[in-house]
Amino acid sequence: MELMKLEIVTPEGVIFDDEVKQVTVPGGEGEFGVLSGHAAIVSLLNAGVVTIERKDGREVQVAINGGYIKVEEEKTLCMVDGAVALSGDDTNLAKNIAKAKDLLEKAQASTMTVAAAVNKFDTIKK
Repeated sequence: MELMKLEIVTPEGVIFDDEVKQVTVPGGEGEFGVLSGHAAIVSLLNAGVVTIERKDGREVQVAINGGYIKVEEEKTLCMVDGAVALSGDDTNLAKNIAKAKDLLEKAQASTMTVAAAVNKFDTIKK
């Protein structure tokens, strides 16, 4: 499987910058996945969970409170207002889940969006 570069940027700086197999994002029109070679698009991101499949097959999940995604054939850039790592290396999962829930509530996301994201958090904990 070909790799693509993924960069996630917040106002505080770059929080993720690596080559990945795939990324799934909460798009403005619904959740969608991006692979290397994807058609170029620009889309809104809703509050929710970004799921990253790293080149070694491990998954990393990041809660975001909205932003934009720019997809090119070999690079994907997510520009988000705020982000909290939910899983991955050196993550205090319980603490970050609480931060992520707070982040989504502050984003004034719809009840359905918060419920879907919280469901993903609960699945991660198990």
